[in-house]
Amino acid sequence: MQVISYNLRKNRASTELAALTEDFEPDVLCLQEADTSALPEEVGALRLADSTMRNRLGLALYYREDRFTAVRTQTFELKKSLHDRLLQPAHERLIGTRLVDTEAQREVVVASFHAAPLTALNSLRRHQIAAAHEQLRALGPGLPTLMVGDYNYPIFKGHLNERMMESGYDLTLSDSRTYTRYKFFRGHFDLATSIGLTIDSVKTLPRGTSDHLPILVSASYSADATMAVGG
Repeated sequence: MQVISYNLRKNRASTELAALTEDFEPDVLCLQEADTSALPEEVGALRLADSTMRNRLGLALYYREDRFTAVRTQTFELKKSLHDRLLQPAHERLIGTRLVDTEAQREVVVASFHAAPLTALNSLRRHQIAAAHEQLRALGPGLPTLMVGDYNYPIFKGHLNERMMESGYDLTLSDSRTYTRYKFFRGHFDLATSIGLTIDSVKTLPRGTSDHLPILVSASYSADATMAVGG
């Protein structure tokens, strides 16, 4: 399963999506900072599962219709930062879709996530990540789950990794930095957390017009993952 995650930088990179899906042929496309009022129903071979509605620049998830059937999609609010409370840029910071993988005869949950901005503390982002994982567990109890997106977590990832391991999740960084706009905040902002999956690779894709570089996650089902369809 191949999943692309891309922060569009206030929708500026939206014109790149057709070429991106044609060049790399993902099974799922997860977006952050997308103009959800203007999203097409299809991008190449991918169909829109759903997008957030309460914030114009929000999240969206597309899936390959010839491989997956979307069972259910939910959007979620997470604990707000002071930035969110004052400026109200984002109400929903998580969208997850439960999919039937007809190729593998399994169910899987894939999610797009956007953490609070750098003005917030890492402790708040860790709280948001943990809460997001809990919401996704409720969406697909016991199912393999992949959450990708802009984690806004450039430093002190060792502490985050410890928390992920304690919760049963794996944290995976891409092969090179995904954000290089500011000298003091360069690093791996765009990450993948997963459970019940083996992450074969996470590649940083070529730069577009966004300040974030997209990532391509290649994942396979772990041997002990829930053998889902129909139980």
